[in-house]
Amino acid sequence: MSSPTIRAPRGTYDVLPDLAVLRAEVEQTAAELLEAAGYGRIETPAFESTELFSRGVGQSTDIVQKEMYTFEDSGHRSLTLRPEGTAPVCRAYVEHGMHKLPAPVKLYYFSNFFRSEKPQEGRYRQFWQVGAEVLGSHDPATDAESIVLAHTLLDRLGARGLRLRLASLGSPATRSAYTADLKTHLRDKSDELSPQVRARIDLNPLRAFDSDDPGTRRVMAGAPRLLDRLSPEDAEHFDEVKALLAAAGVPYEIDSTLVRGLDYYTRTLFEFSSDALGAQSGVGGGGRYDGLVAQLGGPPTPGIGWAAGVERILLSAGRQPSPPVGVDLFVAYETDRRQAFQTMLDARHHGLRAQMELTGRSLKGQLKHADRLGARFVAVVDDDGLQLRDPRSGTQEPVDSAQLIALLQAEVPS
Repeated sequence: MSSPTIRAPRGTYDVLPDLAVLRAEVEQTAAELLEAAGYGRIETPAFESTELFSRGVGQSTDIVQKEMYTFEDSGHRSLTLRPEGTAPVCRAYVEHGMHKLPAPVKLYYFSNFFRSEKPQEGRYRQFWQVGAEVLGSHDPATDAESIVLAHTLLDRLGARGLRLRLASLGSPATRSAYTADLKTHLRDKSDELSPQVRARIDLNPLRAFDSDDPGTRRVMAGAPRLLDRLSPEDAEHFDEVKALLAAAGVPYEIDSTLVRGLDYYTRTLFEFSSDALGAQSGVGGGGRYDGLVAQLGGPPTPGIGWAAGVERILLSAGRQPSPPVGVDLFVAYETDRRQAFQTMLDARHHGLRAQMELTGRSLKGQLKHADRLGARFVAVVDDDGLQLRDPRSGTQEPVDSAQLIALLQAEVPS
């Protein structure tokens, strides 16, 4: 009796070769764009101290309350699979004394993250993001540059129906005063709210703006707006960000209801969505987090960053898995495996994509396999030496090893 099939955990997926080609394109495009803008790559551990997220992301967030994968190791330390990228980058910034580097410090990553969410298309429990962080600058041009780079990346990768929503959360003091007023508004109309929102009035009232409940939405339509409470300094900062985006030709819409599920945001907040994604329309977003580094034990350091989901990008672009990479030369043989092996290695050494027979097929079977692979040429090693076969014309001629490489280099585009 055969053993039962073992499958990947629900909410995860395997990256098969055809999908890996598309993901590599996302990674390469991001690297070219961000490195040209002065960003260096950083990779943080897949798991971190749980305190990093409870302190940095916020105890009141959904991420910390119910979405993190947390476990205790053999040393009785509480560890968490990283649910997002900004807090780990800021932890690394503090731990490695990167505040001593010339400001601003620009970093980007292409990493996997983990959240215990209800799996659906474009939303997985293990997912990948490309993200960028800038530490050490208060300048509104930093905000605008971050948004323009995110927009450029999504555009280059073909994301369809892009919309950019923009808001400002102001300073922590402004946000605190506003939150008190919002709580009062919610309590006055608590009987109209969904049970979930009602239970979170004290914990995280801003998330009421995200609710799909009809009663809650009616209540929030009349709720006070933080954008109306910005200090003169915060309003000036936001106005400059908008002016710079307009100058860059990046369209946006102001959304006074925009909130994100992380407590560390201050001032500029933004989110990209795609009309091609339906209900799960978010592709990426981010914002400014001027207090996070100090909150993690570092010196007061302003920061801004964003992340975009790789799976969401590919879905929004309508990209289909790519065909396998072509084969320039397939080496077939009857008896002399060693010469076939060396012929393959010589071709690879000269930059050609080469494979050889590895399963013991007959020569006829090998030629059929080369055809299935789409091999441009086939080298046949037989008792008479080396023959070069062109499947398109059906011609075959004897060659020596040096001639083989020269002929292939002349015929196969580099």
